[in-house]
Amino acid sequence: MHELSGKRFVASYSGGKDSVLALHRAKKLGLVPIKLITTYNTDLNRSWFHGIPEPLLKRTADSLALPIELIKTSGAEYEKNFENALSAAKYDGAEVCIFGDIDIDEHLEWCSARCRNVGITPFFPLWQEERKKLVYEFVEAGYSAIITTIDTSRMSAELLGHKLDAKTLAEIEKSGVDVCGENGEYHTFVYDGPMFTQKVRFSCGEAITLDKYAIMPLLV
Repeated sequence: MHELSGKRFVASYSGGKDSVLALHRAKKLGLVPIKLITTYNTDLNRSWFHGIPEPLLKRTADSLALPIELIKTSGAEYEKNFENALSAAKYDGAEVCIFGDIDIDEHLEWCSARCRNVGITPFFPLWQEERKKLVYEFVEAGYSAIITTIDTSRMSAELLGHKLDAKTLAEIEKSGVDVCGENGEYHTFVYDGPMFTQKVRFSCGEAITLDKYAIMPLLV
């Protein structure tokens, strides 16, 4: 049994595949979720990095049967506001915060420092596992996600809006790009799977280009 089994945790939840797989893994290890926290860009009025609007985040949390706290923050206040949210989660009983990072040391150090500063234990259920193995585990576990953002300096925009399934993963691999997208090649939105009580309803707007990014806007 994992040493953290039975501990209550808050999940740093982006809405993408890695944060979902980390939550999935943590629950299987016997940890008990009490809340999701998601950083929310107050300038763009969407979540940081994955661009999910507030109503859709709340709809997702409802399907996961967990409360969600949006950390509404600018870039300048990001670190302080993240720690404030961790402190609130600790007050609510969380002993652990889980993250979906895989193998980028800077991410490990940043997340660990935020937890250390408020006295909560960081846990990385996917840490240093093979990237390809993890993304196929996500798909084979029965989760559904679409590609919502592509860094066109790293990867062709042609897969924008595609479901992340075995066929799409094969296309990504064929292009020579990291199939897991851990370096920011692409981002996803997860809308269904084993932990969801029902499929999350959403629609997609017209694709847009912002600097080097191709983006499929998510609509409620």
